[in-house]
Amino acid sequence: MIKGLHHNAYRCRDSEETRRFYEDFLGLPLVHTLKIEETMTGRNTGPGVLHTFFQLDDGSCLAFFEAPDMSFEFKDQHDFDLHIALEVEPEALDTMFAKGKAEGREVRGVSDHKFIRSIYFRDPNGYVIELTASTGVHQEIMDPAISKPHAALARWQAARGH
Repeated sequence: MIKGLHHNAYRCRDSEETRRFYEDFLGLPLVHTLKIEETMTGRNTGPGVLHTFFQLDDGSCLAFFEAPDMSFEFKDQHDFDLHIALEVEPEALDTMFAKGKAEGREVRGVSDHKFIRSIYFRDPNGYVIELTASTGVHQEIMDPAISKPHAALARWQAARGH
């Protein structure tokens, strides 16, 4: 049975640039690095790949691979394509919004989604990072007995002719 999220892994352009954003700006500690020179299946990685892990309070991690010999085109992601939403305390939204502005970072928000409020940044790789805080009704909204997600999905599918 699945117990929780261990880590999500993404590519990064530069491990130190990524560290400065996730550790210095967001406050997620760098807890592990792993240089991979040969994969477990025997593939040689050339000069190596660096795998870094930044830990959240619940013990899960955001992880990144810097693979200098592998082509990868970084692009700004649309929020609908990919975004990483991280939960913070409500007072942290205003603090992080001000911190982002003071550092000259692109920052959007505060967006009121009714059950959460959010602000958005881009990391050095183009990924959208959402910081989100509960408005106090998050538990109710995420309770399937109240929100009836299967019924909503069925209505969506029916409206699309599926």
